[in-house]
Amino acid sequence: MKGFWSRVGGWALLAFLWLFHWLPLPVQAAIGRSVGGALWLLAGSRRRVTLRNLALCLPERSEAERERIGRELFKWFSRSVLERGLLWWGSAARLRRLIHVEGDVGFADRHPGPVMWLAPHFVGLDVAGAACQLFVQRRGASIYQAQTNPVIDAAVRRGRLRHGRAEIFSRAETAKPLVRAVRRGAAFFNLPDMDFGARDAAFVPFFGVPAATLLAPSRMARALDMRVQPVVARMLPGGQGYRVSFQPVWEDFPSDDPLADTERMNRWIEQEVRACPEQYFWVHKRFKTRPQGEPTLY
Repeated sequence: MKGFWSRVGGWALLAFLWLFHWLPLPVQAAIGRSVGGALWLLAGSRRRVTLRNLALCLPERSEAERERIGRELFKWFSRSVLERGLLWWGSAARLRRLIHVEGDVGFADRHPGPVMWLAPHFVGLDVAGAACQLFVQRRGASIYQAQTNPVIDAAVRRGRLRHGRAEIFSRAETAKPLVRAVRRGAAFFNLPDMDFGARDAAFVPFFGVPAATLLAPSRMARALDMRVQPVVARMLPGGQGYRVSFQPVWEDFPSDDPLADTERMNRWIEQEVRACPEQYFWVHKRFKTRPQGEPTLY
């Protein structure tokens, strides 16, 4: 029975998001911000994680300022969840009007060899994924975290594959299918800034705090001779839509030192976060894995 009710709940949520996506974006945005304001009061555990991350990473900000950033994050995050229906069911023409791309969008189409897009966890991350399919001809490939609810999991997969220019692979799989896709010509949409444990990772400073960070971006780029292009998404206020920046391709990356490359990557993410801290995914326990002997930070 538990599985049955889980599916019913999943279908109910999808029905709501489908209906919601027809609303004008300014209306969706206003509702999303209101939901986020309520969520800040109700989601105690995630609020505490957010404030802890902000205290660790932005100690120079006052407590009141960090709380303001946290409140704003919850509003942007709630918008991103409710506007997922727009990404999943909105017409390609509507999405192209709402997603404003800038920078070297065409690099992956011009470059003959393998390409990696580095996309850190801002709340508009799924918009960046959609932009890579709507404005780039080259196929993409990425890794996703399977959802526990099978109905929602299927919807996530359909939504991310709907434009016909992508492949996605579960994090539970080995890297072999992804590597094969890259060798066939797909650009790898890589999310490099989550704590996946100590395996294949090093403790690299992130805002001065040792953070378990995968060395895979550097190692994979070197093994497959990939060019690395950062891609950053921002949600815009009200009904203005979204902005996705295809930044200049990194020179001298990868090097022969994966640790130095990973430190460089984290410094770049820090720079992007400082530019818009309200939209970074602070609700994630980024420092959950600790060096041996160190106490938990949460």
